[in-house]
Amino acid sequence: MKNLLIKYKQYSYILKALGMLLIITLISYIFRGSLAIINITLIHVIPVIVVAIHGNVKATLFMTLLSVIFLNFLYIPPLYSFSVHNELYVWSFFIFGIVGWIITIQAKNLNSQTKQNEIRESLLHIISHDLRTPLSTIHGSINLILSNDNLDEKSKHNLYEDINYASHRMKRLITNILDSTRLSSGKIDLKLEWCDFEDIVGVALNEFSQIQSEEKLDLKIDELSLFWGDNTLLTQLIVNLLDNAFKYSKTDTKVCFEVINLNNFIRIKIFNETQYIDKKKLKNIFDKFYRFEDTNDISGSGIGLAICQSIVKLHNGEIKAISQNEGILIQIELPMVKRAKLL
Repeated sequence: MKNLLIKYKQYSYILKALGMLLIITLISYIFRGSLAIINITLIHVIPVIVVAIHGNVKATLFMTLLSVIFLNFLYIPPLYSFSVHNELYVWSFFIFGIVGWIITIQAKNLNSQTKQNEIRESLLHIISHDLRTPLSTIHGSINLILSNDNLDEKSKHNLYEDINYASHRMKRLITNILDSTRLSSGKIDLKLEWCDFEDIVGVALNEFSQIQSEEKLDLKIDELSLFWGDNTLLTQLIVNLLDNAFKYSKTDTKVCFEVINLNNFIRIKIFNETQYIDKKKLKNIFDKFYRFEDTNDISGSGIGLAICQSIVKLHNGEIKAISQNEGILIQIELPMVKRAKLL
C-alpha cells in the first residue's frame, strides 16, 4: 500500500495531464463549430507540455501519442475512426513529439543543474562550517598547551584528548565525502574477506573519545561466526552509525548498540533518544545531504547515513529507520551469504 502511495505521488502529474486532456477534448468537441482545427491542435499540446516539464521521456511520448489519437479520432476526416487519410495527423504527431522532446530535455538539464547546485552548496557548507569546527578545537587546544607552561598533566591529557577526537572528526568527514563520491559513481569493488564483527566494532570505537565509547555507549554483541564482507566498508558503516547516534542523542542518555546473531543473517540495532521526529521526515533520513530543519546547531554533512545505506545495499542487506520510545532506531539486516569452515 505504501509503495502504491509513493508511486502515485511520484507520477501524479501524468494523471493530472490525462484529466486535463479529457477536459480539453470535451470543451473542444462542444465548441468544434467555432474553433478552427489549428486552434484545437494547439490546445491538445498542453497536456504534452504538462508531462514534458517533469523530464520523463516515456511519459511524454505516451501523452503525445494519446493526444494525437484523440485529435485524429474526433477532428480529422474520416471522423470517429483511426484511419489516416490526412497528412495533418502525421504532422501533428511529429510536432507534438518535437515540442515534448525539447521541453523534456530542457527539464532534465534544469533538474540536473539544480541538483548540482544543491550538492555544491552542501559541500561549501561542509567545508566552511563542519571542517572549521574541529579545526578550531585543534587550534585552540594547541594554543593553550603552547601558551601555558604551568599546565598540569591531567589538563594536558584532556587537551590532547580533544585534539585527537577533533582530528578523528575531520578524518571521518573527509572519508565520508570521498566515499560518497565513489559509492554514487558505482565505481567501487567490494574487497570481500572473512570479517570479525567484534574486531570491526573495536576498530570503529577507536574513532571516538573515551567518554563516548565507555560512558555513553551500551554495547551488546552476540557470539558470531565470521562474516563474508568488505572489512573497510563495514567498519565505516559502524563508525557512521555511532557518529550519527552520538551527535543526535539527548544529553545524559545512552546510545544502545546491538549486534544480534540470527543464524541466516546479522541484525544491527542502534538506538538513541532524541527530539520527536515526524515519521514523514524519517523517510528522507537516508537521502544524501538531508538534515532535519531543527538540527542546524549540530555539525554534520548529512551524508553519513546515505553512505550507510549504500554499504548495506552492496552487502545485499536492508536498512530502515524507526521512530521508537522517544528516539530513533536504525536497524540493519545483513544476510550470511557464505559460512566460514572453521577447523
